[in-house]
Amino acid sequence: MTENIFQIEEDLVDGGWVARAAGAGITTQAESIDELKTMIRDALRCHFDREEDIPPVIRLHFVRDEVIPFAV
Repeated sequence: MTENIFQIEEDLVDGGWVARAAGAGITTQAESIDELKTMIRDALRCHFDREEDIPPVIRLHFVRDEVIPFAV
């Protein structure tokens, strides 16, 4: 694996952001995007036994829903 892919979504219930790793049981959350990036790095350190096993690239995939009316 050459990268970790995280799906990022706004937490519509509690506010802030939630990150979920694709293909791994890693989930974390934070109030801001900058804090979320720190929390993702911390979560990866906890998930892997050795830091050298962590893939060097973290890809953030932002998912956002937008609802618009059909009739104006």
